[in-house]
Amino acid sequence: MAQVLADRRDVDFVLFEQLALESILENEKFSDLNKKTIDLIITEARSLAIKEILPTNGPGDRKGCTFDKGVVRVPAEFHRAFELYRDGEWITMIDDPAVGGQGLPITAATAIGEYFTGANCAFGMYPALCHGAGKLVELFGTEEQRELYLDKMYSGQWGGSMLLTEPGAGSDVGALETTAVDKGDGTYSITGSKIFITGGEQDLTENIIHPVLARIEGAPEGTKGISLFLVPKIRVNPDGSLGEPNDVVCTGIEEKMGIHGSSTCSLTLGGQGGCSGTLLGEANKGMRAMFHMMNEARLGVGIQGMSMGGAAYQFALNYAKERKQGKNLLQMMDPEAPSVAIVEHPDVRRMLLWMKAYVSGMRSFIYYVGRCFDIAETSADPAERERYEGLVEVLTPVVKAYCSDRAFDVCTQAVQVYGGYGYIGEYPVEQYLRDCKITSIYEGTNGIQAMDLLGRKMGMKKGLYFMTLLEEMQKTIGQAREYPDLAEMATSVETAVNRLGEVALGLGQTAMSPRVLTAFAYAKPFLDITGEVVMGWMHLWRALAAQPKLEKLLSGLDAAAREKKLAKHKNAMFYNGQIKTARYFLKALLPEALGKMDGIAAADDAVMEIDPAAL
Repeated sequence: MAQVLADRRDVDFVLFEQLALESILENEKFSDLNKKTIDLIITEARSLAIKEILPTNGPGDRKGCTFDKGVVRVPAEFHRAFELYRDGEWITMIDDPAVGGQGLPITAATAIGEYFTGANCAFGMYPALCHGAGKLVELFGTEEQRELYLDKMYSGQWGGSMLLTEPGAGSDVGALETTAVDKGDGTYSITGSKIFITGGEQDLTENIIHPVLARIEGAPEGTKGISLFLVPKIRVNPDGSLGEPNDVVCTGIEEKMGIHGSSTCSLTLGGQGGCSGTLLGEANKGMRAMFHMMNEARLGVGIQGMSMGGAAYQFALNYAKERKQGKNLLQMMDPEAPSVAIVEHPDVRRMLLWMKAYVSGMRSFIYYVGRCFDIAETSADPAERERYEGLVEVLTPVVKAYCSDRAFDVCTQAVQVYGGYGYIGEYPVEQYLRDCKITSIYEGTNGIQAMDLLGRKMGMKKGLYFMTLLEEMQKTIGQAREYPDLAEMATSVETAVNRLGEVALGLGQTAMSPRVLTAFAYAKPFLDITGEVVMGWMHLWRALAAQPKLEKLLSGLDAAAREKKLAKHKNAMFYNGQIKTARYFLKALLPEALGKMDGIAAADDAVMEIDPAAL
């Protein structure tokens, strides 16, 4: 079978050769796991993704969800896939076995998630919401709430959602108007309307548990007065059985550009005065709890983007190897010359290498953030825990925004490789392009992620966390310099890292001056160049992991024998490919970021000086 999702060899390379997952597995928390176990689990996930979930992607897109008198039905093909997903206990991959989880490292679960999301992003949102909402119950719920809801949410018997957005309160959450009135019996009467609610209504699960942001009567205005409530679609009796329907009504679903198989709902709560919920966590502390779910979701969005970009790349690569059109450029004047596969044409080869560079770099980047989560959660050294927590804080907005934008660009290039065929629905890349676009919008638009990076994350601990990121890059640069063949690449990354530090300092100073609005006009370009430098780091790191393996394979061979081995030996070809890809990114693509840094450093005021009437 042709590779149609994530390249398994590259997945294993990142996990075990670049990021040394086995060192994470040495922690007592993962004492029941080893490399072989992880390998078997990923193999099973890949099989489920390719054989059962991927075949639902096209039909799910064409059929979409249907709405009829408050009832939403997902594409029929999703039901079998969901049952298999549930039966495999994939919803709780990373959770403690004490709550029914598999206890996998987040690093490994990220690789598994790449397969599932690349197979069908719209489908994957339903089990992801079971987990995300369930995690809120696990972390912030009372013993009674955990007893009533957690097992059934983590098993996928009951679904989840996140009721945050309102017609007049999207990104400005503090402007929400949904209210909660204490009924004096431990429950609250909830009244309001929510929009853009993924999975807010569906027919995959017998119940849906909605975490809802609302303001208790008399609470402070803004985000300081927001509380979080658990509102079930169907009321749950004290013994855990289902009772009467709650007053939660789906009033419609959105017709969207993509992810048609994901139900995006409008919900009315308490339209008949009978919506009841219970407080989750402390009153007026709802944003703190909800942001825990959103941070998990933001890493998940980065995975979504990278996964769809990766799948689009694999489809385009297969197509380019099979599609014959045009002669080899060196034989254009020969009327007898045969047509060649389009992968032989220089421009197509360039597009494919461009896509490979971004997909493989993003894979390393996202898996690395998973590794940071793992170390932060398991290290016995408080200083090490804080170091990696800081890296997570800085990199979360970057991994969400940068990877979602670059993944969309990869999907665009995939369509271009197919040519006219890529623009029609007969081939899958057209759908991946449409589906991928939402990743730059939801869970906080990418502009908001950039504001978070500049306005909050760069200044945390007086800039310590951002400096930690630069230090980690410098470590890899120093290690790469030990190999003569990597010295030039190490210098390229060092130049970019040093310049990033200078630009960050200058933009940070501008943000603390009267020209603060100009600084934030450059926040998104700054996030983008931060992502580019991280990608340069990742590619240097990948080359560093590959170089000694390649040298060992080629040791003692003369030039002719080396060339033969590079062309025939799978591992030699693979490692050489990593180094060539890194070289391409660092020589052809990273310099573009340096040019953009000059523009950010200049911080021209034109953006804020121009009159909106002139736009």
